[in-house]
Amino acid sequence: MEAPAQEWLARFFAYLRTERRLSPRTLDAYRHDLAALVGFCNDHDVATWRDLDAHRVRAFVAARHRAGLSGRSLQRQLSSIRALYRYLLREGEAAHDPAADVRAPRSGRRLPTTLDVEQVGRLVGFTGTTPLDRRDRALLELCYSSGLRLAELVGLDLPDLDLRDATVRVTGKGAKSRVVPVGRCAVAALEAWLAVRGELAGADQRALFVSQGGRRLAPRSVQARLRVRALGQGLERSVHPHMLRHSFASHLLESSGDLRAVQELLGHADIATTQVYTHLDYQHLAKVYDAAHPRARKKGREKAE
Repeated sequence: MEAPAQEWLARFFAYLRTERRLSPRTLDAYRHDLAALVGFCNDHDVATWRDLDAHRVRAFVAARHRAGLSGRSLQRQLSSIRALYRYLLREGEAAHDPAADVRAPRSGRRLPTTLDVEQVGRLVGFTGTTPLDRRDRALLELCYSSGLRLAELVGLDLPDLDLRDATVRVTGKGAKSRVVPVGRCAVAALEAWLAVRGELAGADQRALFVSQGGRRLAPRSVQARLRVRALGQGLERSVHPHMLRHSFASHLLESSGDLRAVQELLGHADIATTQVYTHLDYQHLAKVYDAAHPRARKKGREKAE
């Protein structure tokens, strides 16, 4: 693509960073998606963003699908293209959105993986009273208690936490703020961490969770600590921070059945995003039904009984 088109792409990323205040991880996803599009445009003599039409976008999607990308990944790439063109349309650099009517091929719905209640209890039940032990227990309890995203968790500052009211103010996607409750176990773990936090953090450090060197804890460090804690507690599966968020949503929905409340607590803009957890709940109910209902049991089991 010509230099002006690349300049508009740089302006778009600056807009995402400064105006929409997207997280570095989300920005990287946009860069990855649009880099693939730029490569396609370079191979097909598309010089400017005005030259890209629906026919070429469909060809791009087909090429990526042949390369092995799933429908879910292609849908995300189309969303990135639409976001770019919303910006270009606003700035008068495009006359239409070539991806507006392009759809990604369907793929099987992948349900989020969760821990059950007993596994969560094992995960946070490790012993130890060092500052790092207390920090790890507090961040895991809070992540599960309040259903936080990883970026939300590491972005928390001390003033965001109100232990007297048992709430935390979270800045989510698109710089949207929400206040969510903090459970009893998480409050106790946070109080224990705050009692020793000063041994690691300087007086001018605002971050709630800090590293051994006193700096704000990085997302990769949280991921690494969670893997260590999961292995130490004998959880024979790959555990990541978002699994705790999935577990929070699944357990809450299973107990309450209130999808709208779960949506608000998770900070989902669209309730359709939250509805994936109803499928998890249905899966659980279906297993119970298959195991217990006389008309659902396998014939072999009926005879044995």
